[in-house]
Amino acid sequence: MPIGVFYAVVAYSVYSCGDAIIKGFGQNLSVFEIGFFIAVFSLLPALFAKPRSERWRDSFRLVHPRLVHLRAFTGLTSAVLVTYAFVNIPFAETYSLVFMMPLFITIMSVLLLKEKVDLVRWSMLALGFAGVMLVVRPGFRALELGHLAALGCAFFGASTTTILRIIAGVEKRVSLIALPALYLIVINALLMLPSFVWPSLTQFVLLAISGSLVGMGHLLLIAATRNAPASQVAPIQYVQIVWAIGLGAFFYAEYPDLLAYIGLGVVVASGLVNVFIDGARTRIAGRFAEYRALRAGPPTNITEVQGPEI
Repeated sequence: MPIGVFYAVVAYSVYSCGDAIIKGFGQNLSVFEIGFFIAVFSLLPALFAKPRSERWRDSFRLVHPRLVHLRAFTGLTSAVLVTYAFVNIPFAETYSLVFMMPLFITIMSVLLLKEKVDLVRWSMLALGFAGVMLVVRPGFRALELGHLAALGCAFFGASTTTILRIIAGVEKRVSLIALPALYLIVINALLMLPSFVWPSLTQFVLLAISGSLVGMGHLLLIAATRNAPASQVAPIQYVQIVWAIGLGAFFYAEYPDLLAYIGLGVVVASGLVNVFIDGARTRIAGRFAEYRALRAGPPTNITEVQGPEI
């Protein structure tokens, strides 16, 4: 498994645990208050992950300032929308709509990043979309604002990931961490004031845990996008479906029906096929390149031949 894909698997798993805690707050706290505390505590992992060569005061020394600020804005919008969805509709339904994100990311990667996406991947993404429709079943059941919020989260989240793919290799890590957090803290702080209530001690501890998990997931996702194409990282988000079913059932007594389970299974299968196909192609291409190099004669320098990593 490519290292970027591994980072993505861990990142999305950590995100799921943090999301499950957020859902538990229900209507007790406003989405902006939840977002404020999550943003504050998400900075804790960053304190231990900052490269020694970077300084926090360099966060505003940007190579692509417009893209960095746009990414912070799309990240803020995505976070607010998904928080609203979590506390208003079932866990699995939120995730199934958020999993429209890989489709949006793939389209953006083709249009903006000029990445090549073959017919097999398009077919798997279409299959994943069909699975989402089986879960949500628009037209056959009442849709709420939470469903629209989750879909909006998918679009803005895809924009965030695509922009990150463009800037991750050139911007400082402190910039990629500090500026989105600053947006989340300031905007949520202003919007939470009219309905602010002090969290209880238990709520405060849970907010701290959830925020720390979100911060860890963010760092891992940055590492994933540095080591793998956006269209390859995107399908890994489907691992959250498994977490959604387990956590939703265990903590919130949410049990999807049979048709929803089939849809979720289709979504997971389509995402995994994408990853396995990419891995197989990478191994085959590497071995073919090694074979051609050996056929051409012994190399004069060990660096002239680099076989596939296993």
